[in-house]
Amino acid sequence: MIKSVAPYIGKYKKYTVLASILTTLGIIANVIPYFFLYQLIVPLTQHQLPNSKFVLIRVGLILLCQVLYAVLYSGGLASSHVSAYNTLKNIRIALKGKLENQPLGNIKELGTGQIKRVFTDDIDQIELLLAHAIPEGIANIMVPCLVILASFFIDWRLALLTIATIPIGAFGMAMMMKAGMALMGPYYDSAKKMNNTIIEYVNGMEAIKVFNKDGDSFRRFGEAVRSYRDFTLDWYKACWPWMAVYNSILPCFALFTLPIGGLMVLSGAVTLSQLVLVLCMSFAIGPAILRALSFGGKIPQLNYKIAELEKMIKDDPIKQGEHGFEGKNYDIEFKDVRFSYDKDCRVEPDNDKVVEPDNDNNASPASASSTDTTSQSSSGESTMSSSGLTRGSSEVLHGINLTMKQGTTTALIGESGSGKSTLAKLLVHFYDVKDGSISIGGQKITDMTIEALNNQISYVAQEQFLFNTTLYENILIGRPDATREEVLDAAHRAQCDEFLARFPEGIDTKAGDSGKQLSGGERQRISLARAILKNAPVIVLDEATAFMDPENEEKMNAAIAEIIKDKTVIVIAHRLSSIKNADKICVLKEGDLIAEGTHEQLIKDCEEYKTLWAASTAAANWRIS
Repeated sequence: MIKSVAPYIGKYKKYTVLASILTTLGIIANVIPYFFLYQLIVPLTQHQLPNSKFVLIRVGLILLCQVLYAVLYSGGLASSHVSAYNTLKNIRIALKGKLENQPLGNIKELGTGQIKRVFTDDIDQIELLLAHAIPEGIANIMVPCLVILASFFIDWRLALLTIATIPIGAFGMAMMMKAGMALMGPYYDSAKKMNNTIIEYVNGMEAIKVFNKDGDSFRRFGEAVRSYRDFTLDWYKACWPWMAVYNSILPCFALFTLPIGGLMVLSGAVTLSQLVLVLCMSFAIGPAILRALSFGGKIPQLNYKIAELEKMIKDDPIKQGEHGFEGKNYDIEFKDVRFSYDKDCRVEPDNDKVVEPDNDNNASPASASSTDTTSQSSSGESTMSSSGLTRGSSEVLHGINLTMKQGTTTALIGESGSGKSTLAKLLVHFYDVKDGSISIGGQKITDMTIEALNNQISYVAQEQFLFNTTLYENILIGRPDATREEVLDAAHRAQCDEFLARFPEGIDTKAGDSGKQLSGGERQRISLARAILKNAPVIVLDEATAFMDPENEEKMNAAIAEIIKDKTVIVIAHRLSSIKNADKICVLKEGDLIAEGTHEQLIKDCEEYKTLWAASTAAANWRIS
């Protein structure tokens, strides 16, 4: 356990060492008064009254020891907390870095609730280990051991009676830890489920109210909360009896010493002063042992949380090289690209229902955390049972070979689930391909760093996340070193002027949580402004005008036409009229590329395209009777 956390302590290890030394000295200062107490009791056992000066000196020394204890122990805790919270900072930064290099699907499968719990609750629990269990545990165990050792020099028989409770208490502690670890997995699974369900319930409140699903949603909410309660109580029911055993018996060192030692005094085997001294010493170490034991019940939980944290940190990162972009141009090539689920994936009925922006709901690993249980076609798509288990390794892209020339626009079309959004996400390296390769300018994307790849691509999706900061700062994400004039120009070219004029603070208005101050179309225009500001040579537009009303769509298309000049562009759209003039249109069906060409070529030679075109035209002309 300590070994797992040690790499993150770094230069703060010295504070942990200092804390251990100070708390040990503090415990010693807290034990010494019992020796002075013995000095006050012994004369009484010999029918003598100590003089007042002797008593006052001993009382003064006892008070001095208590002051030293308070100063040393609090100083040790202060030092240990410096180490602990800096270590927690290092763990969070390291975990953030690991997550950034994980395939996006892996992150979405964890769920918002699970990630929140790991980053806040679970990592905070490690503070118990670093700030308390290590320094206090060392001090509160080491000092009693020294005291018990010293008692053997007084009388080995009394010393053995003193430690006779240890085997009983140790047995109780071992049984508690065994029972706790056996139930720890279900306990934390129920906590994960509850966290994700709560977040889903809150995020879906609008849909719940509109469709009168309060009963159904609250039922799931209640079931998750009750399940967590039941597993928690089961854990405590299994551990409580053993906790009672070791908490009541282990620190009670006088349990055998007092009665049997009394008989030994009466028989003349030991002197009364020896018994009093050993008893005083046992009373001295009792509080220290109790303090050390207070960590015992939490160690199984801490072990489990650190194991879960290690598992997350040790997950294989997304494949990337160490080179910058070295491509000779911006041609894009997909070479025999295959993509599939790697393993069975348990789907929690949870948090973020992950849906591909073009409704390719089953075209990426992200769908493994969808709350819907889906049965897909025989094309090799994932199949989920009612229990939420994705069975087998389901290939969703089957050997895609595709070239996109620099300066051209390529449109990807197909029915929902055909894999077009997955293809785009593989290009921006949200996931690793299972076989084949993707290259830009002849350089494989796995040979360059994620940062180098990101610098070459602007990705504009159907739903863009806005941070709860100003619209200006949200656009500045596209190129952090841009001037204010460049940001304002990007906003102007993205047709943002109209809605920015509504706000008293203009572009310096806060976007609100997840951009709630703006409509869907307005959020898309802010995301387009980001892409304009970034000015990357490759642009991916994944339903980038999906939320546009007819009045503004023409303006948006004009803005898009302006920024894609001389760029390599990949467009995904359901409204085929918007991609009619693309240099190349690629038709995907059930993970296969079945045709490519211009609109005129496909409308003549491809039945699937004709069907999609007819459906798109019919949808565009649909009116309420």
